[in-house]
Amino acid sequence: MILNLRDKVVVITGASRGIGRSIAFAFAEEEAKLSICGRDPDTLQAVTDELKPFKNGVFSKPTDVTDNEQVESFISETLDHYGRIDVVVNNVGGSRWTPIEEISDDEWHEILDLNLVSATRVNRLVIPVMKQQGSGAIIMITSIYGREGGGHITYNAAKAAEISMTKSLAKELAPDNIRVNSIAPGSILFPGGGWDRRMKADPEAMKAFVESEMPLGRFGKPEEIANVAVFLASEKASLITGACLNVDGCQTRSNI
Repeated sequence: MILNLRDKVVVITGASRGIGRSIAFAFAEEEAKLSICGRDPDTLQAVTDELKPFKNGVFSKPTDVTDNEQVESFISETLDHYGRIDVVVNNVGGSRWTPIEEISDDEWHEILDLNLVSATRVNRLVIPVMKQQGSGAIIMITSIYGREGGGHITYNAAKAAEISMTKSLAKELAPDNIRVNSIAPGSILFPGGGWDRRMKADPEAMKAFVESEMPLGRFGKPEEIANVAVFLASEKASLITGACLNVDGCQTRSNI
């Protein structure tokens, strides 16, 4: 399928590893122009170096998306570099497994800020640009645990809020020809990720988890999320907005 993403300017947060890294490579293969960020300068630079051989190259900047000034600088420099922004992929997220009765107010704010508010910071800056251009696509990387129970309570709440925000933004921005969608990955395995750590710590428990929870008999791969992201960003998905697409190998039990 020809997705016609060549020369589109794509911003990807949390692009230095895992799902974000795979999304960056998927857009690079479509000859998009990339602007990526991540908190760790060394890891981000390594990914940037790997992406440089692709036709349109890459702009990157170490950025903590929980910091307003850093986000403003990242988006401003992206615009200085490319002059426009066509696609945004809000990929940053994470959780802690603190016992429920021990979760402090500060931790609630931290998890909500990392998963939900970080995306609003980026969106707040790019939406006026997309409105002026007359088009754009925004993608939120959420989780199946934003659609049903299974993850930690703070993570579930943050991801559910992201999915809700997706629908609200999609309805509001549709007249401006800006599409907004979310992707809900299931359990995705990649080096250094949470499931990778669990596999190394207790392989037997993870084998039992896969057998009971994963109908396809395996974890998902970051590239499988990336493939859906590039499709949603393309005009081939022109009627899809306000949607949340599970990419989970039928791991979820919900009908919706």
